[in-house]
Amino acid sequence: MQTKIKNIFKKGIDVLLTVLLLFIMAYQVTGEEWHEWLGIGMTALLFVHHILNIKWYGALFKGKYRPYRITLTALNTILLISIAMTAICGMSMSVHSVPFMYGKINMIFARKMHLAMSYWSFILMGIHIGFHIKAMTAKLADKAKIIFTTVFAVISSVGLWLFLKNDIANYIFFKTHFAFLDYEKTKSLIILENLSMLIFWAFAGSQLSKLLQKNKDKKFSVIPLIWLGAVVITGIILNYAIGDSTDNLGFDTSGWQTSLQTTTQNVQETVQNTTNNKESHLTENNGQQTVNDSFILINGGSFSMGSPNTENWRIDDEIEHEVTVSSFYSDAYETTQNDYEKLMHNNPSTFIGTDLPVDNVSWLDAVQYANARSIAENLTPAYTISECEVIWDRSADGYRLPTEAEWE
Repeated sequence: MQTKIKNIFKKGIDVLLTVLLLFIMAYQVTGEEWHEWLGIGMTALLFVHHILNIKWYGALFKGKYRPYRITLTALNTILLISIAMTAICGMSMSVHSVPFMYGKINMIFARKMHLAMSYWSFILMGIHIGFHIKAMTAKLADKAKIIFTTVFAVISSVGLWLFLKNDIANYIFFKTHFAFLDYEKTKSLIILENLSMLIFWAFAGSQLSKLLQKNKDKKFSVIPLIWLGAVVITGIILNYAIGDSTDNLGFDTSGWQTSLQTTTQNVQETVQNTTNNKESHLTENNGQQTVNDSFILINGGSFSMGSPNTENWRIDDEIEHEVTVSSFYSDAYETTQNDYEKLMHNNPSTFIGTDLPVDNVSWLDAVQYANARSIAENLTPAYTISECEVIWDRSADGYRLPTEAEWE
């Protein structure tokens, strides 16, 4: 009786962990504070989960290790490390649940690792669930198992499509440090999408587990590989077939062109208004006057720079202080990928599009681009770049980046 109650309790914990995972990965549904508390709750439940499965640890050094057991042990170990890193990095950014942990790890490193490790944990937990699907469906009749696998495969295909459409690979491979979330989707749809993606990884795990175990004839079967291949191919086809009205972040972009045109018109009007004031917009270049048609005059002034001690994600050097900035000119347009590639002969962007702003560019990349653009227009480069330092020549007439104060 006690064993039965314990098993029911264990299954209840496992189900609750899965539900919590779906909501934790839906940040735009929970918001920051609930996201933190759900993370704390999941961490506590994981401790309970491991205590209830303590026998697994005791059996680690007993018995033989065959392919299935080696893979499952490696999966569980990597999953544990991934979850631990997600929790530790998340706590070091917490301002609600465990504020005393805030700033214990470098903020930039913590944010990057938390984002990547949370998605790795999501993937690995899905595969982990998949390894136990066979035991969950053991009592089903053969026909029921076929129906279950078919439905499982169809949902998994949609899950893979969503995984690809939302560019989650960019998060797990550290290509971007920020999550791009769609706050316009309904909350129920976000949870269902997360569930579909989790089901895909569970399906992958279930087929991998079958592939690693011998069948009734004591032979390894290739049928699981066929099932998995069919799902992957279907998901990829869906990704290419249903991509006309969505961008590579998975957002609906049917209104993007209209919005872009409106924004461009507004900027052009601002530029035109600025360039109409010829006297203030003329610059001296080798004795000749030229008009910077795409530049806007930013009037100088004084302001309070930095942030209060209570601000979320505040870094120690952000002490509030008064700053005075002189007037300066700024390009009205972001550098496009097309412009960047013409001068630098490469395009590092994550979100590809010739007319989109170039992204995934480091500060040093931007400095090098500024110098290249200056040289291309016969201006004196503003920066001298050596192996150890970058020196800004304030007297140079070439392009430069805004200072931190100018940017603010």
